[in-house]
Amino acid sequence: MAAAGSPSVFLVAVNGQIESGQFPGFDDLYCKFCFVYGQDWVPTAGLEEGISQIASTSDVAPTTLVWNFPIDITFKSTNPSGWPQIVVSVYGPDFFGHDVVRGYGAVHVPFTPGRHTKTIAMFVPESTSLLQKFTSWFTGRRPEFTDPKVVAQGEGREVTRVRSQGFVTISFNVVTKDMKKLGYDVSPSDMQSPSLGPVTDGIQMY
Repeated sequence: MAAAGSPSVFLVAVNGQIESGQFPGFDDLYCKFCFVYGQDWVPTAGLEEGISQIASTSDVAPTTLVWNFPIDITFKSTNPSGWPQIVVSVYGPDFFGHDVVRGYGAVHVPFTPGRHTKTIAMFVPESTSLLQKFTSWFTGRRPEFTDPKVVAQGEGREVTRVRSQGFVTISFNVVTKDMKKLGYDVSPSDMQSPSLGPVTDGIQMY
């Protein structure tokens, strides 16, 4: 048990914005976001999900869609397993004016306090046959996930055919509280990229 007066949980506060996206060949896109986290994590303030305005390219930035859509959330937890990820889904009109998915992607909230900028490589599910591709194009019902959170969980992803499509840039400002008091070291020199190992890599226990 924790000693009297010592913290039993740590806090991670995250704010920033979904800055922009690059989706060559597409325009008039909007994005949705949601956070995915482990069972020991509890949001204490802010929004877990949101939807942006529609952004269009311009003559100044013909390949960039600028959203600058704010994110702001605070979590508490007792251990770093299940460190939060943000899942981003981008949508826009097809030839027939139907809203279809233009990209899914996810990235862990940075482990280290401070300002960070992450670029997410996005992808879309693909039909498994030419007939399905034609049918989905003709009806305007493209393959998509019923729950975008599956992007962060990975279960069943090995049997899903996808292709890369576009990039999204997110800026994070991260503040942590009481992690060192609970024995977790998140000093920048020890950190590893979330994509290179388990979520607890780089978080060292004293």
